[in-house]
Amino acid sequence: MAVVIKGSFLMMEDGLKRDYGVRVVDNRIVEVRPNGELTVEAGDEVIEAKDQIIMPGFVNGHNHMYGFLSHGITAEAMVTEFSSFLDDFWWPYVENRLNHELVEATTKMACVEMIESGVTSFVDILEGPNSIPGALEVEEKVVEDAGLRGWLSFEACQRMSEENGQLGLKENIDFFNKTKGTDSTVNGIVSIHTLFTCDKDYVKQAKKMADEAGSMIHMHLSESVFEPNWCKEHYNEKPVKIYEELGYLDENVLASQVVQCDDEELDILAKHGVNVVSMPISNCEVGGGFAPCQKMLDRGMTVGLGTDGYVNNFFEVMRGAFLMHKANEQDPQTMNAKSVYKMATSMGAKAIGLKDGGRIEEGALADIITVDTDIPTPVNEYNVYDQVILFTNPCNVVNVMCNGKWLKKDYELTTMDKKAIKKEMREVTQKFWTVNK
Repeated sequence: MAVVIKGSFLMMEDGLKRDYGVRVVDNRIVEVRPNGELTVEAGDEVIEAKDQIIMPGFVNGHNHMYGFLSHGITAEAMVTEFSSFLDDFWWPYVENRLNHELVEATTKMACVEMIESGVTSFVDILEGPNSIPGALEVEEKVVEDAGLRGWLSFEACQRMSEENGQLGLKENIDFFNKTKGTDSTVNGIVSIHTLFTCDKDYVKQAKKMADEAGSMIHMHLSESVFEPNWCKEHYNEKPVKIYEELGYLDENVLASQVVQCDDEELDILAKHGVNVVSMPISNCEVGGGFAPCQKMLDRGMTVGLGTDGYVNNFFEVMRGAFLMHKANEQDPQTMNAKSVYKMATSMGAKAIGLKDGGRIEEGALADIITVDTDIPTPVNEYNVYDQVILFTNPCNVVNVMCNGKWLKKDYELTTMDKKAIKKEMREVTQKFWTVNK
C-alpha cells in the first residue's frame, strides 16, 4: 500500500509548485507530480492536504535532549561569562547529575517537541559523565519508539578523569558499531567536547577511532571567546589551526557553534570541507556572540541549524538565523529566507551526512511534513520562504512522516503520548531541581 499526499503547494529545491503532491512507497518518495497525475491504486491511503504546503522534514543538526532539565531551573550559581556558565552552573547543576532515568524522560519530551515542530532528523550530543555506560541505548529505545531519524552520540572528554574520557569514547564507538548497517532509523556518531577539555593526544585518538569505524566526528568549536583565548594561552595558536595541525579536519567532521572564528579559520574550515551547524538562539543565551554564517555560506561551506536543546521550536530557530544576523551585521540582505530554509532542510541534511534527505524529489527518503497556510496573508511563489520562516509555528504543522511512517497526523501525535510524557517530565524535573549540586 502506498501513501498519496495531494497538497495545495509543494516545496521543491527550485521553489514552490501549486497543486502538486507525492506518492510514497515504503520509505521513499516515488512520484512528485501535479495532483491529477499522481498514481492512485486500490488500497492506497490518500491524504487531501488542502491549503497545506508539502515540505521536507526539518533537520536539527545539533541537540542536547537532556537540556530540558535546565528549562526554567533556579540555581544559586551566578553566571558571569562562558567559563562560569560551564564551571559554576552547567556541569555541576546539570550534566554531572544525569542518570538513565533522566536521560529517558528528557529524550521523550525532546522527541515530542521535535515532531510537533516538523523535525524528522536530528543529531544529539549527550553530555553526562556519570550516565555511562549504556546511556545511548536508553536514548535509542525512545527515539525508535518515537519513529524519528536520529544520530546519537556521547560528548567524550577528559574533564572528569582520563578513565571517564576513555569510557566516553567507548560509549560512542560501541554504539556506532551496534547500529552501523542496520535498518534502524537510529545510528551513532562519534563526539568529543572541546580543546579545553580534551588534550591533543585524546583528540587524535578520537579522530582515529572515528575514521577506522567509518563515523563522522563532532566537536563544539569556539562557542565563545573562551576557547580561542584558552588555546592562545596554552598552545599559542587558534583552535582551528590546532585541529588542522592534528590532522583532524576533513569532510567527515561536524563542527557545531563556530561563533568566534576569524576569516583565516573559516578559510581553513572551508578548505577541508568541514560541515558546520549553527545555533543562533542558544548562542545568545550563553553570550557567545553571532556566528559568521553568511561568511561561511559565501565560502561554499555546508551549514545547518540546530536547537542546542534550548528553544526546540524549530521555526523560532529559523527566525533567529534569519533576523539576528541582519541586526548584527546591519545588513537586511544577509541570510535571506531561502538560504535559511535550505540550512534547515537540504543543506542541514548534507551537513550531518543524511543522503537522500531534506528534499522533496523522486527517490528521496519519505521524511515529509505538511504545513497549513492559515496565516493572515496569502502564500505565493515569491514570499513562501518568508511566510514559512517568519509567520508559521508548530501549531501549523499538520502532518509529519518519517521514513514513510506517520508521527503526527491531522495535528495529533501518533507515536507518543504528549500528556503523559509532559506529566512525567514535570515530576522528574521537580525532583531534580530540589537537589543542589
